[in-house]
Amino acid sequence: MITKKDKNEDRLARHARVRKKLTGTAQRPRFNVYRSLNHIYVQVIDDVKGVTIVSASTMEKAVKEKVAGLNKTDAAKIVGEEVAKKALAAGIEEVVFDRGGYIYTGRVKSVADGAREAGLKF
Repeated sequence: MITKKDKNEDRLARHARVRKKLTGTAQRPRFNVYRSLNHIYVQVIDDVKGVTIVSASTMEKAVKEKVAGLNKTDAAKIVGEEVAKKALAAGIEEVVFDRGGYIYTGRVKSVADGAREAGLKF
């Protein structure tokens, strides 16, 4: 019998493998990306304290208005720019990029590019 492969299970395994080595500190927090079918969520996390410093997503009211009518890749870029602006306002200039087990292409790459263009260093 053929069983369908669970892609999210594979992604979680990749994410766990990367997270063994990757941690965010107060000076250089972790820039975490989560990608759902229709939305994208980004958090900047201090793993030492275990707190989310800033976050942004396509579900936020301000971002939702900006991304209306755009495709998901362009919306992801705007989310990256928004979280970078919030991070810079919070005094964070440099982060560690955590792609969440996703392949670095499409929306994940677009988020990173948007954050870089807004002034965040990876």
